Amino acid sequence: MPRRTRSTLAEQADRYRLYEQSVQCVEAEIDFVEETFKNLRGRPAFILREDFCGTASACCEWVRRHRRKRAIGVDIDREVLNWGARHNQSALVPSARRRLSLVSSDVLKVKAERVDCVLAMNFSYWLFKERKTMRRYFRRVHAGLVEDGIFFLDAYGGYDSCRVLRERTRHDGFTYVWHQASYNPISGEMSCHMHFNFTDGSRLPKAFSYVWRLWTLPEIREILHESGFSRVTVYWQGTDEETGEANGIFLPTEVGQPDPGWIAYIVAER
Repeated sequence: MPRRTRSTLAEQADRYRLYEQSVQCVEAEIDFVEETFKNLRGRPAFILREDFCGTASACCEWVRRHRRKRAIGVDIDREVLNWGARHNQSALVPSARRRLSLVSSDVLKVKAERVDCVLAMNFSYWLFKERKTMRRYFRRVHAGLVEDGIFFLDAYGGYDSCRVLRERTRHDGFTYVWHQASYNPISGEMSCHMHFNFTDGSRLPKAFSYVWRLWTLPEIREILHESGFSRVTVYWQGTDEETGEANGIFLPTEVGQPDPGWIAYIVAER
């Protein structure tokens, strides 16, 4: 009788949980949104919409923080929304759970109440590769905000951003590999993958794959202004003087550094 083989770590892995552990820090993200909104508007934000919300971890962090906070998570992928409902929304206390709505919809067509702030993080909106489509999305966001609402986005760049490369980051029990597989300098289109390698030698290749446009900050700011936003500010991440690494502190500026790789927040005020 053949011996029963044990499943590998890759076979046991949950790709959505790996994603959250590798590329998200929703606590810091929501800290930034709360503090920036309060500084700019002189009041707290209570209603948030997270576009391309995926597992809705940011939405959950939002409603967890205050009994008056409500969130709407929007994603076109029903599978990932169901995962977020089972694993993240269900872990909230009942009162917070009721203040989170998950909507399976295209962000270009979604119908929802007007909110204090909209989030489009993890470069998700780069899936819109044509300027006219991006402008259409930004205008939809503008219309979905209250009069003093704010749109929060992120972006990355630097001279490594258009290279074909693999960047490895070690985590407890696995290594996350960010793979920039191709880049077309004529169209700006690039394909990227997320791979995971485990300590038992097993692999989860192409756990997530993206084909998007590598947008620049000037392009994004221009389209936001064209879409009706009154002020668009880039918040640049600082550098730790001792390590030379990013310090997680984002401050408004008009001058960035020509680093090989950088991440910034974009804050667009209605």
